[in-house]
Amino acid sequence: MLSLAWTFLKVGLLFFGGGYVLLPLLQHLLVEQYQWLTLQEFLDGVAISQLTPGPLAILATFAGVRIGGFSGGLVATICVFLPCVVLMLLVGRWYDRLKEINLIRATLDGVLPAVVGLVASAAWSLGSTLAGVQQWLLLVGAFVVFRYTKVNPMLMILGAGLLGMLV
Repeated sequence: MLSLAWTFLKVGLLFFGGGYVLLPLLQHLLVEQYQWLTLQEFLDGVAISQLTPGPLAILATFAGVRIGGFSGGLVATICVFLPCVVLMLLVGRWYDRLKEINLIRATLDGVLPAVVGLVASAAWSLGSTLAGVQQWLLLVGAFVVFRYTKVNPMLMILGAGLLGMLV
C-alpha cells in the first residue's frame, strides 16, 4: 500500500496540463515498471475514466482498486489529489501577485509545448495498441464524426462502446 501511495503522490506532483499528459507515465509505471495492470486493464481503465469528469482521478481509483481493493482505490485517489490540493492552499492566496511575475509566466509558457508533446505521446501510445482493421476504422470514423459534426463526445464514447460490443 505504501508503494501505491508513493506512486500516486509522484503522479499527483507531475499533474500538469490535464490527465492525458500523464497517460504515458501512468502506462509506464502501472503496466511496465510495477506490472500492477496488464495493458488491456490499463486501456479499460482509460476508457472507463473518459465517461466521467476528472479522468485522471477515475483512472487512479480504477488502478488502485485493481491493485489493492477498496482501500487501494481510496489511497490512490487521495494521493493523486493531495499535492495539488496542498499547492493550491499554499499558493492560492497569492495567485494574483504570482501570475504577474515574468519568470513564472515564462516558465508556464515554456511548459506548454511539452504538454502538447506529452498529449501527442499519449495518443501515439494508445493508438499503437489498436489491433485489426475494425478498430482502426472505428478510430477514423470517430475522428471524422468528432471533427466535422457537433455530436457530444459522450455519445461518441457510448456509441463506440456499443459498436465494440456488437462487433
